[in-house]
Amino acid sequence: MENLKTLTLVTLLIGAPALAMANISVGDKVGTDEAEIRAVVEAQGYTVSEIEIEDGEIEVEVLLDGVETELVVDMTTGIVTEIELEDD
Repeated sequence: MENLKTLTLVTLLIGAPALAMANISVGDKVGTDEAEIRAVVEAQGYTVSEIEIEDGEIEVEVLLDGVETELVVDMTTGIVTEIELEDD
């Protein structure tokens, strides 16, 4: 029984970073205005670098664990329609 507890603890410790890593996915609703989007995204652990409206979409540049990502959000529904990893 002690081995099971130890194994469970080790599994949780190894898996914790993956669990803590927030994932915003295509289809998630994040909002239709800057304040709402910022609140939802930051609550998931992201840092918002920039929010801009371009070509009828809201583009949200975010950073999480050193990875820069751009979220494309539908202005009407507030739903994420595209996610692009930024490469430097």
